[in-house]
Amino acid sequence: ENRAGASGNIGAEQVAKSAPDGYTLLLGFDGTLVVNPHTFAKMPFDTVRDFAPVTKLGDATLILVAHPSVPPTAVADLVAYSKTQSGGLAYGTSGTGGTPHLAGELLKQRTGANLVHVPYKGGGQAIVDVLGGQIPLVYTAIATAQQYVKQGRLKGIAVSSEKRATSLPEVPTFIEGGLPGFVVASWTGILAPAGTPRPVIDRLQKEIAAVLADPEVRSRYEVLGIDPVGNTPAQFAEQIKADLARWEKVVKEAGIRIE
Repeated sequence: ENRAGASGNIGAEQVAKSAPDGYTLLLGFDGTLVVNPHTFAKMPFDTVRDFAPVTKLGDATLILVAHPSVPPTAVADLVAYSKTQSGGLAYGTSGTGGTPHLAGELLKQRTGANLVHVPYKGGGQAIVDVLGGQIPLVYTAIATAQQYVKQGRLKGIAVSSEKRATSLPEVPTFIEGGLPGFVVASWTGILAPAGTPRPVIDRLQKEIAAVLADPEVRSRYEVLGIDPVGNTPAQFAEQIKADLARWEKVVKEAGIRIE
C-alpha cells in the first residue's frame, strides 16, 4: 500500500504504529529513515526506537553527470572549474534532503567545490533540464541517467560507489577521482514495527535473502543500477545508526531544513 507524503514520513509512521506481528512491514528508504530525522523540525517516529530492521534489499548507485558543454571530465577538474565560476555550478537533484542532495553537499564539504543545489520534484525533470542545457550538472540514481551517458548525450563524471557500476563501467568512482571513502548509495530495506518477535524477523530475513540470491532477481536489480544485499538484521541496524550519525553532520553544516 503506497502511503505517499512528507518524504515517506506518512507511510513510515503507519508502520511504526502497526501491530508487531510480522504482517505489516515497511519498504524503507534511506532518505526517510536516516535523513529526514535531521531535516524535518518534527518527526512522527523515531527510526531506532520504532522499527526492527529485517534486511537491506539493495544499494542504488548514484552518479554525477554533466551536460557535454561542461569542459571537465574528471572530479578534480570539475572541482577546480567550479571555483572559477562566480555564481557557482548548479547541480540538480530529485529534491531537497534526498540522498543525491546530501551527496552533493558532502562533495562540497570535502572539496570546497562551488556548487549550487537546484531541487526538482523528481529526478526525471532534473535529467530533462540537464539534457536541454538549462543546468550543467545532475546528481541522480544511475538508472535515471545511464541511457543518456551511453548515447553520449550526458557525460558521466563519477559514481559514488566503492567499485565502478556494472552498467556503466567506463565511468570512474569518486574514490578513483581522489576522494578516499567517498561512498554514497541510496538504499532500500525491509523493516518491521519494534517489538516484532525475533523468530518472525529471522524468518523474514531468511526468505527475503533467498529471493535476492535468485539470479533472475539479481539481474533485474543490476539493470536498475542496484546492488542486491540481503544482510542480517544486526548488520542493517548498524548501518542505520552509522548513517544517522553521518548525515547529521552533513545536514547541520549545510543548514538543510524542511518545513
